[in-house]
Amino acid sequence: MRFTFALVLLVAALPAVAHHSFAAEYDSTKTITVKGTIQKLEWVNPHAYFWVDVKDENGKVTTWAFETLSPNALARQGWNRNSLKKGEEVTVEGYLAKDGKPLADGSIHANSRSVTRADGRKVFVGSSADDVATK
Repeated sequence: MRFTFALVLLVAALPAVAHHSFAAEYDSTKTITVKGTIQKLEWVNPHAYFWVDVKDENGKVTTWAFETLSPNALARQGWNRNSLKKGEEVTVEGYLAKDGKPLADGSIHANSRSVTRADGRKVFVGSSADDVATK
């Protein structure tokens, strides 16, 4: 009886573990670098997000949605909800989502690793890809 109960609990917990798997959602071999303007920042759990508008050579704007760490993890690195400002020019390095499908708002989905501000200051965002690389 205990074994069955333990097995049920283990199986029930699998979706929670899968949610935090970088390898399930992003491709660590598909690194990207985009330069654009911060459109918005959402300081929410379980992961904060920020959106960057990127103009191509023809002036067409594409919006990228970058997933970051949790607000708590970002705060431990010195971030707060005002660390990125709407309209700020940034260069973002990160990893493209495996499925390549846009999010519901039409933005391109990616995981951020670092943000470089217009003045050259680089801010480490962190990524669960760093955990994958060290294993």
